[in-house]
Amino acid sequence: MTSPNPTVSVLDLAPVVPVVVIEDAADAVPLARALVAGGLPAIEVTLRTPAALDAVRAIAAEVPEAVVGTGTVVTPEQVTASVAAGARFLVSPGWTDVLLEAMRASGVPFLPGVSTASEVVALLERGVREMKFFPAQAAGGTAYLRSLAGPLPQARFCPTGGIGPANAPDYLSLPNVGCVGGTWMLPADALAARDWARVEELARAAAGIRDAGGTCR
Repeated sequence: MTSPNPTVSVLDLAPVVPVVVIEDAADAVPLARALVAGGLPAIEVTLRTPAALDAVRAIAAEVPEAVVGTGTVVTPEQVTASVAAGARFLVSPGWTDVLLEAMRASGVPFLPGVSTASEVVALLERGVREMKFFPAQAAGGTAYLRSLAGPLPQARFCPTGGIGPANAPDYLSLPNVGCVGGTWMLPADALAARDWARVEELARAAAGIRDAGGTCR
């Protein structure tokens, strides 16, 4: 999946892509600013709440340094609505040919979700080399991804699901992992209190996790 800068993949913008669930669109801009200030510019806003698309619109309009995308994209209609709102990339938990073609036709980068070798091979046949591995821990974790690297070295992944500061470095050490998705820099109590300074601090720790050996908390 390439970023809006055609020379840089979204998988390479930062080691962690925050997976954000926004209940109140008014929180979108300060939250995005905190994540970007902490060094995490790629932000996945999941389509799990009624506020999600309004949040994407606000971030796209007011935080230009963020690369905002949508996650939990499961229908062609959500693809269209996401791009109209300003999403700069799309992430799905899985894929079908119908969804894949809609994402491809959208004109923005996309990460279709996979959890089996057959799904990876099917995407490679269709010219897709960058994917979401989901649910990462439940689907086999680092051992599974390490096993895929041998026969399918051309596939690159953003593992998401069950990943935190303790195991993120293990994923990031794999040759076929570009980044991981996670929520640990977005604790519920900090979001409820609108403690953006704490979010920024946790984001900064996450941005350095590749070299920190999992010591961020």
